[in-house]
Order: sequence, then structure tokens, then C-alpha cells
Amino acid sequence: MIKNILRFGAIVIVFALLFSGLFLAYSTITFYNPDKEILLQSSASPDTVKVNTAYSLITWNIGYAGLGDNMDFFYDGGKQTRDTKARTLENLDSIKKFLTQNRTDFIILQEVDHGSRRSYYINQVQEISQTLNYYTFFATNYQVSFVPVPLNNPMGKVNSGIMTLSRYTPQNAKRIQLPGLSPWPNRIFTLRRCLLVTRFPVNDGRELVLINTHNSAFENDSLKMEEMNFIRQIAIQEYDKGNHVIVGGDWNQLPPDFAPDTFGNAYETKAFKPLSIESDFMPSGWQWAFDPSAPTNRYLDRPYNKSCRTIIIDFFLLSPNIQVADLSTINLNFKYSDHNPVKLTFSLISTQ
Repeated sequence: MIKNILRFGAIVIVFALLFSGLFLAYSTITFYNPDKEILLQSSASPDTVKVNTAYSLITWNIGYAGLGDNMDFFYDGGKQTRDTKARTLENLDSIKKFLTQNRTDFIILQEVDHGSRRSYYINQVQEISQTLNYYTFFATNYQVSFVPVPLNNPMGKVNSGIMTLSRYTPQNAKRIQLPGLSPWPNRIFTLRRCLLVTRFPVNDGRELVLINTHNSAFENDSLKMEEMNFIRQIAIQEYDKGNHVIVGGDWNQLPPDFAPDTFGNAYETKAFKPLSIESDFMPSGWQWAFDPSAPTNRYLDRPYNKSCRTIIIDFFLLSPNIQVADLSTINLNFKYSDHNPVKLTFSLISTQ
């Protein structure tokens, strides 16, 4: 009897190991590994934006419409993997309504799903694009056939990315791969971070270079700095050409000279410790634009309440030839996402 039990147990272990090995092999083979640069769109007749003219821009990590104020999340110390389908649809409708009521000239979004289990396979890219009827560009940064965690309720299939919308036709839009990889096997189940770069001709003979970013959160500090150095290099190269540069999105880092305990307890856990960007990270004249009076992100260890830890990790980096007219975080109390939207009004300064 005991021998039979041991034999059965050994067979189960062998099959479990075999299955795990095959699963890891499949996940490695299907690992999303795009080219360093992918041209998403090119236009022979782009719209020209003007200097000394006010333009508006919103950045918002919409949390795939699945991280509203009622949610916690397993990776942040909570228990849940996804919200109900009804609440996910409700959040998405509210996100679309907000963007419709706040029709800025440019919109950059992060964590937009299409065909993900966590958001019930809703094509959020299509939903938002059709609602706003803007020129729309999407860059994939998370494409995994099956994410196996948490074991009791796996995330499953994920297709997600960053999205830029514009009233104006750009000269081109590109997906640019950010450097760095997590160690195997973590890398085959996590994001492939990227930039979504759109270019618009300006009537001063230069270009407006709008860069949408969603930087690493849970990876090691050296990888985060590798990404930051890459972004700095691109931004400075474009400015040295005379171009106007805006980098915005979810940096997963604190802006310079911002204390992590500004809104209460320091936002730091075993899984996520945001870096603080050094005040001299960019050359003189570059501007970090953020609203110090309101948080842009909350911690997901519990449903939202006033005791939740909050921080600022969504903001803009602007080249010296851009003037800020207004910058504000729109406090939605994290009703539809674990991030609040941030609105920037700006103008381009002619260098001629």
C-alpha cells in the first residue's frame, strides 16, 4: 500500500516537472522580442503645429480599467487578480467619458489592454479610439500567452501597451524598445518596456517630439537607471537638433526634489521602491513638470481610502524651448484607476 502511494506520488511529481519544463520552454519560445524600432505610422502630409500657441496634453495610466477604488492587487500585497466584468466596463465607460469631456490636443495613456484575461478580453484600444475619433497609435509592451501567477487565480493571457492620441496627424510614430531585461525566467512573464515616439512638424522648421513612457516598477535599480539614461540620451539628442521635446507618462519614479512621504507614509514596500530622480539628472534648462499638491498614484495593498499610501510618479519632462502655462493633477480619488490623470498646458518657444 505504502509502495503504491509512493509510486503514485513519484509519477505525479514527474508529470508536474515535465509540464513545468514544457510550459517554460513554450513561454521562452513565444517570448515577445520586438525589433528595437518599429514604425507604426508615417504621413506624407502631416499637420503642422505652431510656436507661441497654447496646446494641452493629458497623461493617464488607466490601469486597464481594472484597478478602481474598490480594488487591491496581489503584487502590491493585496489578494485580487482582477475586478468583476461589470465594474471593469463601468470603469472603462467612465474613463472614456472623462477623456471626452477633457478633449486635450494630445493624450498619452498607459496600461491599455486588448485581449487580456484581466480585463475580460475587451479591446480597450478600439473602445477609446472610436469614442474620441483622434489619430491613434499603440505600442505593445506586455504580450504573454499565460502569466501563471498567482497560482490560485493566474492572470493568464495579457496583451497591453501604451497609447498616444492626437488631434493632429504626426509625421510619424514609432515604438522604440527600452534597454534591459529581467533575469530568466521572470522576463518571459513581464513587460517589454518601450517608448511611443510621435513627431509633428513645427512652423519654426523644427519638430515637436512627444514621447510616451511607462518605466519599470519592480525590476532592479540598475535596469531602471539603464532606461532613464536611454531616455535622457534620446531627449538631449532631439533638443540638440533644435526640436521641442516632451516626455510624459508613468515613470514609476519620484520627480526631483519630491519627498516620498509628502502625502503621509513613505511609498515603499518589499516589491516596489521607487527611485528619486536626481535634480541634476538633466542639463540646465530642462523642466520637470508635476503638481506637488496632489498624488498621481496609490498603493494597491487595499481598496482605496484616505489612509492609503499615495505618491507622484506621473509627470512630464520638457526641453528648455517649451513654456509651461499650467500643470495640474486632476484628483479623481482613484475611482476608475490606481492613477490620477495629469494635464499640461504648454506652448513651443521659437529658437529662430
